[in-house]
Amino acid sequence: MVAQPVCQQCRLPNTSLSALILACVLSVVPLAGSAQQSTQYGPFELHHSIVYTTFLTPDIAAEYGIARGADKAILTLSVRDTTSGEIAGRPMTIEGRTWDLITGGELRVKEIREGRATYYIVPFEFLDREYRFFEFEFQPEGADTTYEHTMKVQLWRQK
Repeated sequence: MVAQPVCQQCRLPNTSLSALILACVLSVVPLAGSAQQSTQYGPFELHHSIVYTTFLTPDIAAEYGIARGADKAILTLSVRDTTSGEIAGRPMTIEGRTWDLITGGELRVKEIREGRATYYIVPFEFLDREYRFFEFEFQPEGADTTYEHTMKVQLWRQK
Protein backbone atom coordinates (compact mmCIF):
# COMPACT_ATOMS: atom_id res chain seq x y z
CA MET A 1 0.00 0.00 0.00
CA VAL A 2 1.35 3.40 -0.98
CA ALA A 3 -1.01 5.61 1.02
CA GLN A 4 0.18 7.36 4.16
CA PRO A 5 -2.27 7.52 7.08
CA VAL A 6 -3.12 10.64 8.98
CA CYS A 7 -2.10 9.70 12.51
CA GLN A 8 -2.42 11.67 15.70
CA GLN A 9 -1.36 10.69 19.19
CA CYS A 10 -3.12 11.77 22.33
CA ARG A 11 -2.77 10.80 25.96
CA LEU A 12 -6.03 10.22 27.76
CA PRO A 13 -6.59 10.60 31.46
CA ASN A 14 -9.00 8.20 33.13
CA THR A 15 -12.11 9.52 31.34
CA SER A 16 -15.33 8.14 29.94
CA LEU A 17 -13.79 7.91 26.46
CA SER A 18 -10.80 5.92 27.59
CA ALA A 19 -13.06 3.72 29.70
CA LEU A 20 -15.34 3.13 26.70
CA ILE A 21 -12.45 2.23 24.40
CA LEU A 22 -10.85 0.03 27.03
CA ALA A 23 -14.17 -1.72 27.65
CA CYS A 24 -14.73 -2.27 23.91
CA VAL A 25 -11.27 -3.68 23.39
CA LEU A 26 -11.02 -5.78 26.53
CA SER A 27 -14.58 -7.07 26.37
CA VAL A 28 -13.71 -9.09 23.28
CA VAL A 29 -10.91 -11.00 25.02
CA PRO A 30 -13.16 -13.50 26.86
CA LEU A 31 -15.61 -13.60 23.95
CA ALA A 32 -13.05 -14.15 21.20
CA GLY A 33 -14.39 -17.61 20.41
CA SER A 34 -18.01 -16.56 20.08
CA ALA A 35 -18.10 -12.84 19.22
CA GLN A 36 -15.25 -13.01 16.69
CA GLN A 37 -14.31 -9.37 17.18
CA SER A 38 -10.72 -10.46 17.01
CA THR A 39 -8.56 -12.06 14.38
CA GLN A 40 -5.40 -14.07 14.96
CA TYR A 41 -2.28 -13.23 12.91
CA GLY A 42 0.58 -15.50 13.93
CA PRO A 43 1.37 -14.68 17.57
CA PHE A 44 -0.74 -11.49 17.43
CA GLU A 45 -4.43 -11.00 18.05
CA LEU A 46 -6.06 -7.96 16.43
CA HIS A 47 -9.14 -6.73 18.31
CA HIS A 48 -11.59 -4.62 16.31
CA SER A 49 -15.01 -3.15 17.02
CA ILE A 50 -17.28 -0.37 15.81
CA VAL A 51 -18.68 2.21 18.26
CA TYR A 52 -21.38 4.71 17.28
CA THR A 53 -20.29 8.22 18.31
CA THR A 54 -23.73 8.89 19.82
CA PHE A 55 -22.59 6.65 22.69
CA LEU A 56 -20.02 9.32 23.65
CA THR A 57 -21.07 12.32 25.72
CA PRO A 58 -20.77 15.66 23.90
CA ASP A 59 -18.11 16.82 26.38
CA ILE A 60 -15.89 13.78 25.89
CA ALA A 61 -16.28 13.85 22.10
CA ALA A 62 -15.40 17.55 21.97
CA GLU A 63 -12.43 17.13 24.31
CA TYR A 64 -10.82 14.60 21.96
CA GLY A 65 -11.95 16.04 18.63
CA ILE A 66 -14.45 13.31 17.76
CA ALA A 67 -17.47 14.50 15.80
CA ARG A 68 -20.73 13.03 17.07
CA GLY A 69 -23.66 12.35 14.82
CA ALA A 70 -26.31 9.90 13.70
CA ASP A 71 -24.10 8.88 10.76
CA LYS A 72 -20.72 8.82 12.52
CA ALA A 73 -18.84 5.98 14.19
CA ILE A 74 -15.34 4.97 15.20
CA LEU A 75 -13.44 1.79 14.52
CA THR A 76 -11.44 0.76 17.60
CA LEU A 77 -8.29 -1.32 17.14
CA SER A 78 -5.85 -2.96 19.48
CA VAL A 79 -3.25 -5.68 18.98
CA ARG A 80 -1.65 -7.91 21.57
CA ASP A 81 0.99 -10.59 21.56
CA THR A 82 -0.75 -13.78 22.68
CA THR A 83 2.56 -15.47 23.54
CA SER A 84 3.67 -12.78 26.01
CA GLY A 85 0.86 -13.20 28.51
CA GLU A 86 0.09 -9.47 28.43
CA ILE A 87 -3.44 -8.29 27.68
CA ALA A 88 -2.55 -4.63 27.08
CA GLY A 89 -2.55 -3.41 23.50
CA ARG A 90 0.86 -2.72 22.01
CA PRO A 91 1.89 0.00 19.57
CA MET A 92 1.61 -0.73 15.86
CA THR A 93 1.79 1.05 12.54
CA ILE A 94 -1.44 1.15 10.56
CA GLU A 95 -2.23 2.37 7.07
CA GLY A 96 -5.16 1.68 4.84
CA ARG A 97 -8.47 2.91 3.55
CA THR A 98 -12.21 2.76 4.13
CA TRP A 99 -15.10 3.24 1.70
CA ASP A 100 -18.81 2.76 1.00
CA LEU A 101 -20.92 3.31 -2.12
CA ILE A 102 -20.27 7.06 -2.27
CA THR A 103 -17.36 8.11 -0.07
CA GLY A 104 -13.97 6.76 0.80
CA GLY A 105 -10.46 7.63 1.70
CA GLU A 106 -7.43 6.94 3.82
CA LEU A 107 -7.87 5.88 7.44
CA ARG A 108 -7.53 8.80 9.88
CA VAL A 109 -5.93 6.97 12.78
CA LYS A 110 -5.64 8.41 16.29
CA GLU A 111 -3.30 6.66 18.72
CA ILE A 112 -4.29 6.56 22.38
CA ARG A 113 -1.85 5.59 25.10
CA GLU A 114 -3.09 4.80 28.55
CA GLY A 115 -0.48 3.48 30.93
CA ARG A 116 1.22 0.56 29.18
CA ALA A 117 -1.68 0.02 26.77
CA THR A 118 -1.95 1.49 23.27
CA TYR A 119 -5.21 1.65 21.34
CA TYR A 120 -6.28 3.19 18.06
CA ILE A 121 -9.48 4.84 16.91
CA VAL A 122 -10.53 5.59 13.35
CA PRO A 123 -13.46 8.03 13.05
CA PHE A 124 -15.61 7.79 9.93
CA GLU A 125 -19.02 8.64 8.48
CA PHE A 126 -21.36 6.05 6.98
CA LEU A 127 -24.46 5.69 4.83
CA ASP A 128 -27.59 4.35 6.52
CA ARG A 129 -28.01 0.58 6.10
CA GLU A 130 -25.13 0.33 3.65
CA TYR A 131 -21.92 -1.61 4.02
CA ARG A 132 -18.69 0.09 5.05
CA PHE A 133 -15.45 -1.57 3.98
CA PHE A 134 -12.09 -1.37 5.75
CA GLU A 135 -8.80 -2.55 4.30
CA PHE A 136 -5.55 -1.93 6.13
CA GLU A 137 -2.07 -3.19 6.85
CA PHE A 138 -0.65 -3.20 10.36
CA GLN A 139 2.67 -4.10 11.91
CA PRO A 140 2.82 -4.61 15.68
CA GLU A 141 5.84 -3.17 17.45
CA GLY A 142 8.55 -5.81 17.53
CA ALA A 143 7.08 -7.82 14.62
CA ASP A 144 9.00 -8.57 11.44
CA THR A 145 5.79 -9.12 9.47
CA THR A 146 3.17 -6.70 8.16
CA TYR A 147 -0.34 -8.16 8.25
CA GLU A 148 -3.34 -7.33 6.07
CA HIS A 149 -6.86 -7.08 7.47
CA THR A 150 -10.16 -6.51 5.66
CA MET A 151 -13.63 -6.19 7.09
CA LYS A 152 -17.13 -5.24 6.01
CA VAL A 153 -19.80 -3.93 8.41
CA GLN A 154 -23.37 -2.80 7.92
CA LEU A 155 -24.32 0.28 9.93
CA TRP A 156 -27.61 1.97 10.77
CA ARG A 157 -28.20 5.65 11.31
CA GLN A 158 -28.65 6.38 15.02
CA LYS A 159 -31.67 8.35 16.21
